Amino acid sequence: MPQGTIKKLADKGFGFIQGEKSDIFFHFSALEGVTFEELREGQQVEYSEGDGPKGPRAENVRVIQG
Repeated sequence: MPQGTIKKLADKGFGFIQGEKSDIFFHFSALEGVTFEELREGQQVEYSEGDGPKGPRAENVRVIQG
């Protein structure tokens, strides 16, 4: 699974992960084991890549550190 760092969180329930290749969008519905309110910028996560309506997006996002 790719890993990355939470780069930016938006109040509307989505954010961006700084991934291994590039930044990738995620929606709160893709989170596993954590709520959106518990996320903090700089946390390490792992995820799988999927296709969203506007391009690639992270799915099955799990916090692995901090």
